[in-house]
Amino acid sequence: MKRLYLFTAGIFFLLGTTTRLSAQQKPNIIVIYADDLGYGDISCYGMKRIQTPNIDQLARQGVRFTNGYATSATCTPSRYGILTGRYPWRQKGTGIAPGDASLIIPTDHKTLPGMLQDAGYHTAAIGKWHLGIGNPGTTIDWNTELKPGPNEVGFNYSFIMPATLDRVPCVFVENHHVVNLDKNDPITVSYKHKVGNDPTGKENPEKLRMRTDPHQGHDQTIIDSISRIGWMTGGNSARWKDENIAGIITQKAISFIGENKTNPFFIYFASGDIHVPRYPNSMFRGKSGMGLRGDAILQLDWTVGQIVHALDSLGLTQNTMIIFSSDNGPVLNDGYLDQAVELVGSHKPAGPLRGGKYSSFEAGARVPLIVKWPATIKKPSVSNALIGQIDFFSSLAKLTGQPIANDDAPDSFDMLQQLLGKSGKSRPYIITQGNALALIEGDYKYITPSNGRKYADEVQIEMGTDPAPQLYNIKKDVFEKDNLAKKDPTKTNAMAEKLKAVSAAESSR
Repeated sequence: MKRLYLFTAGIFFLLGTTTRLSAQQKPNIIVIYADDLGYGDISCYGMKRIQTPNIDQLARQGVRFTNGYATSATCTPSRYGILTGRYPWRQKGTGIAPGDASLIIPTDHKTLPGMLQDAGYHTAAIGKWHLGIGNPGTTIDWNTELKPGPNEVGFNYSFIMPATLDRVPCVFVENHHVVNLDKNDPITVSYKHKVGNDPTGKENPEKLRMRTDPHQGHDQTIIDSISRIGWMTGGNSARWKDENIAGIITQKAISFIGENKTNPFFIYFASGDIHVPRYPNSMFRGKSGMGLRGDAILQLDWTVGQIVHALDSLGLTQNTMIIFSSDNGPVLNDGYLDQAVELVGSHKPAGPLRGGKYSSFEAGARVPLIVKWPATIKKPSVSNALIGQIDFFSSLAKLTGQPIANDDAPDSFDMLQQLLGKSGKSRPYIITQGNALALIEGDYKYITPSNGRKYADEVQIEMGTDPAPQLYNIKKDVFEKDNLAKKDPTKTNAMAEKLKAVSAAESSR
């Protein structure tokens, strides 16, 4: 990273010497999407153990939401929701995707980046994808042109990790091709059986830089001394080094900003931090006092600072909207024994909330959400408005004057005034997806009855599962201690019927 850091610093110097540009009529838009970052994991939301000054600066200059939600408590469905404006549970196959999944987003409907393309934006997807590549029913050949993918659903440019950090293939894909692939060393990937002779975590634990949890798998092909989910052989020249991922994707974002400085642009920047396996650059390892998870939070904050500095250097800060959020709530041990549990100390990654990643309780989908746009948001504020990432589609369509067809973004509400800090009005309701669906409306939250484990021992998270209905007043009882379902059957039944009706409807707007 030191070498990468100096390189990006050089870019900043060059950018800083260019002529300053006047503000565009349409703002640039950057969505910075963290991975597994909890409601309490950054200092402007209560983190005390370490500081996140660059993220905090966004809040000091913008709007910080206390009731901002991802659609889901896991990564793939949340990413689907933010890019389509559609609840992921409306479509089959939107669970956590394997690394060889076909493209989940339909190509025959408008997406958030596609809508912005229509408004004249140049669009980019940079970082974690995890929404599949290729046509349904086909097997991905990683050695040829990879499509359909991000470029077929609204992005002019893409530089992605095709799945997620703990799943093979551990390579970057730029537009339609694996980066640095040697045709004489072709890639083969399987999630059904071992391929090739590469060592695995199960067979060769002595080759690992960190132990895996024997109860969670993650013990298949070893890439960069870390064993992953799935088997991979070949593509040795294309394989990433985990400590360089943040620096590489940050540089790609900065380059895209510089190349498109004279026209409006949209960047969907999906960081790999702080998802497992956590192995941040040496600049950050050992710096947090909270182990690799805390170090990865510092790296995420650095990334935000680098992107902001690039905007400053180009004179684009005033007319660039930055939206910062996370795909779901926190988890400490999610397959790798990296001392996140042992070193968390007094820190509460979920803040005052119950549950975490995977859970139907609040910590599963209530996440940090910050919006900064200096040209329009003149004073910092804290908003208690109920809002979802799923609303970005309609809100940005309103901002850019784009129509939305009836069958596009059916669950997205226009919350532009709320994003700009000009209204504190909540969306009518929101549905979140954890181990069960939940409806949040006003002060109340209803969780549908569901079977299964109440507590996931391997990740040490309460799942929010109960065969009986659950009703909480989350304004008074944010930790969801007091189930009011039996005490207030009228309210419980009304919210159950509301959730049933919305689930059955094709459109909620």
